[in-house]
Amino acid sequence: MAIKIDMLKCFLMVATQGSLSEAADVLGRTPSAVSMMLKQFEDHVGSALFETARKSRLTPIGELILAEARREVAHFENTVSVIEGLSRSELGFLRLAVTPSVATTVLPAVIFKFVEKYPKVHIDLRDMDSATIARELDRERADIGIGSLPVVEGMQRTELFSDAFGLVCHKDHPLAKNWNQLTWRTLGDQTIIANGLCQQITDPEFAPILARSRLMVPNTASLLGLVRQGVGITVLPQLVVANLLDEFAFLPLADVTARRTVHLMSRRNNLLMPAAREFLKLITDMQRDGSLLPNL
Repeated sequence: MAIKIDMLKCFLMVATQGSLSEAADVLGRTPSAVSMMLKQFEDHVGSALFETARKSRLTPIGELILAEARREVAHFENTVSVIEGLSRSELGFLRLAVTPSVATTVLPAVIFKFVEKYPKVHIDLRDMDSATIARELDRERADIGIGSLPVVEGMQRTELFSDAFGLVCHKDHPLAKNWNQLTWRTLGDQTIIANGLCQQITDPEFAPILARSRLMVPNTASLLGLVRQGVGITVLPQLVVANLLDEFAFLPLADVTARRTVHLMSRRNNLLMPAAREFLKLITDMQRDGSLLPNL
């Protein structure tokens, strides 16, 4: 007969309580059932584990086995706790791949609520461009992606929000004084700093402006650093500078209707770990009740 975890639990409880009856009360079993399981364990070991019938004193071999039993029962109970925690999303691992603007403006409120409810879930948050997000999802190196993502076979994709493109410059820039009249034609010889999101603007009047740019800066932090320094101006979606309007101006152009659409993408729900499913539910609920982007 193989040693079962119930045998170890029974032996550990009898040794701890010092009697069959008290151990039986704790285990919720009859003293006879506890005595029978303990005998099975001793038969398997091939040696008595207690010196007396009262079970108040362990034999030398019993002392050695007690230390191992205590370790094994603690390990088993911890394993059970982890499994149950995973099923309730209390424990686990969540890998998020998002664009920088989403990481800084959208996710903080979502993650605050999530960790408040599931404080033991480990979260790996990485910001990257949308093309890289799609690759990370395809290679199963991310559970959930948020960005301007294409339709991908085998993935579920939902629109999370969209925001308008506009001109971004330092708040003291001369263009900021007359922003409500701005069009592509009025930009004149302004130095435009291009970025990866510019490719989403299909307005034909923007094409020559983009073509004459001599600066291409994919990284948002570096891009805004150049704008801050006065090197030039750029074109970005509104959300990118939503929390930076004390320093930068976001100027919607009168003749531009281009918008960036941001998607939420993951594998099918039944293929996701519980923590990822709960995160999807939370962010979807926040989108529905308007708390995801209250100021957009």
